[in-house]
Amino acid sequence: MLRDPSVKYRPFPQVDLPDRQWPGRTITKAPRWLSTDMRDGNQALIDPMDAEKKQRFFDLLVKVGVKEIEVGFPSAGATEFDFISGLVQQDKVPDDVIIQVLTQSRQDLIETSFQSLKGAKKAIVHLYNAVSPAWRRIVFGMSRDEIRGIAIAGAKVLRDEAAKQPDTDWHFEYSPETFSTAELDFSVEVCEAVMDILRPTPEKPLILNLPATVEAATPNIYADQIEWFCRNIRNRDSVVISLHTHNDRGTGVAASELGLLAGADRVEGCLFGNGERTGNVDLVTLALNMYTQGVDPELDFSDIDEVIQTVEYCNALPVHPRHPYAGELVFTAFSGSHQDAIKKGFAAQAARNDEFWDVPYLPIDPKDLGRDYEAVIRVNSQSGKGGVAWVLEQDRGLKLPKRMQADFSRHVQQLADETSRELNAADIGALFERTYLPGDDARIALVDYEESGTAGNRVFVGRIAIDGEARSISGRGNGLISGVIDALAGSTGPKLDVVDYSEHAIGHGADAQAAAYVECRTDDGRTVFGVGIDADIATASVRAVLSAANRV
Repeated sequence: MLRDPSVKYRPFPQVDLPDRQWPGRTITKAPRWLSTDMRDGNQALIDPMDAEKKQRFFDLLVKVGVKEIEVGFPSAGATEFDFISGLVQQDKVPDDVIIQVLTQSRQDLIETSFQSLKGAKKAIVHLYNAVSPAWRRIVFGMSRDEIRGIAIAGAKVLRDEAAKQPDTDWHFEYSPETFSTAELDFSVEVCEAVMDILRPTPEKPLILNLPATVEAATPNIYADQIEWFCRNIRNRDSVVISLHTHNDRGTGVAASELGLLAGADRVEGCLFGNGERTGNVDLVTLALNMYTQGVDPELDFSDIDEVIQTVEYCNALPVHPRHPYAGELVFTAFSGSHQDAIKKGFAAQAARNDEFWDVPYLPIDPKDLGRDYEAVIRVNSQSGKGGVAWVLEQDRGLKLPKRMQADFSRHVQQLADETSRELNAADIGALFERTYLPGDDARIALVDYEESGTAGNRVFVGRIAIDGEARSISGRGNGLISGVIDALAGSTGPKLDVVDYSEHAIGHGADAQAAAYVECRTDDGRTVFGVGIDADIATASVRAVLSAANRV
């Protein structure tokens, strides 16, 4: 890299728009959406989609609610032409969906495009030619007048070919390709020349697509370009301003959002941002950004995993695990502080009486996208007590007291360090059992017991197995737990003081069980925790004390 990049690269010029209005606006409604997955996205694939994959992708777009779909470049070859013609001839396009094809401004290519759509009820033909200085100078070696002439000639062919098929409801789109790096006055000039030929009206507007063919500046400059264009194009009510941003600088979504603020009506892009180089704008991210602001995007991603599976199959490209909203890990927290905040957020959400979503680190409710909460918090060596407690609560219904969370978390941390991998719910559940729930080989195990006496003077009589030998023990206390502790102290069991006790039901109905937790202190000042689980809450309490005794 150069120490002084200014000798090789120039900053992009600002737009002279001192009274720009877009910074003070808010997106309040969904734009018209056009998916270009089957054209722009398809041409960016190592192995372009075959007819089966194209049909599967088309069906997905219809299912999620995309009403305008650019289905291909019919003059590119037989595969493209036949697929588009097949959609029309086999009546596979729903009545509320309009298909679009792309063509360069050449007569033979335009004619082929119309032939592919023969018999369509309605369709959009999208014409383009590049207009920026670099393309005029380097690629074409043409003047402004010659470039404008290409656009005019193409528009005339559009008009004439549409007249040959009057039974189709034709719509037109024109792109001054490379708009983002072209002079604004020339882009307006070329677009108005096309308008002179096609004569759009408010009832039958012309779509003017203003692409950031190569993203060359910050998103605010693109927004300035869009607002300047919207102010200066004549008969604004007879044109639909469409955005087609690329992601060369990594800000394609932001550029489209600001472009909508600047007055655009329509957005072209691909699901998950596929497209040449760094991709087209990501329609999923853009739509769900609106959703999190309370705006209905009019696209349905309530089963985001089905969308991912279809797109990955058709494109043979993976959706990144950290992809906004859709990635496998975007709703997952490994960090202890993140887990604690999310756990508290869910608790607060459940306690509130309104429906507004307000959970730290989660800008959207995963359930709105068909995801569950089980994978929101996952445990590895970076995790904290809150994350461990969340997993146990979600998987087993256990609600550990706060100090016990810290105690168990140390055991989880040790296991995570030893295994050097993520711990799943089964790992954590098994570790919890080994740590707190005494099995048949425990030193102290409950056989059976009885309780009697009056309030404040209870008698515990139990049969327990100590080191495999059954014996009877008894003790007195003001309650069941104190009676058990007195009985243990009078036998070979440890002497304990109860510091804290809690209990709760696991599940509902006849099959519900009870969980009891005790925090005890030993004679030498150590703290031990015990857990008991049983269909009977009293028995769960006895088991919790014996669990603590075993841990001593």
